[in-house]
Amino acid sequence: MYERKILPNLNCGLDLIGEVLYGKWKIRLLWFIDQGHQRPSELQRKIPDATRRVLNIQLKELEDHELITKKIYAVVPPKVEYSLTEFGKTVIPVIAALGMWGDENEERLRGVILKRLKSGNG
Repeated sequence: MYERKILPNLNCGLDLIGEVLYGKWKIRLLWFIDQGHQRPSELQRKIPDATRRVLNIQLKELEDHELITKKIYAVVPPKVEYSLTEFGKTVIPVIAALGMWGDENEERLRGVILKRLKSGNG
C-alpha cells in the first residue's frame, strides 16, 4: 500500500474535501451507493472502466473517511454490502450540485477537455 511521504495541506475546507474525495471513482461510488447499488459486483458493473483493485482501494478510503460503512455477512460465499453513513449522506447534495453544473455546461466542458487531449497536453 502506498504510504505518503509528505503530509497533505489541510488548511481549508477545499483542501479537506479534496483529500477525502480525491480519486477517480470516489464521487461515482458515493453516488451509486446512495442510489442503492451496495454490492461490490454491482459497483463494478456501474463503473466497468475501474479495476476491482482500484475500486476496493477507494472504497476502503471512503470507509476510513467515515463516508461509508462495510457490512460483511457470515454466509458462504461471503456477502459484502456498502452503505452511506449519516456523514456520507451530507455530501450527496454537493455531488448532485456538481453533477448539475456538469450537465448545464456539458458541451463547453466536453469541448475544452477534447481540445486539450487532442493538443497533447492531457
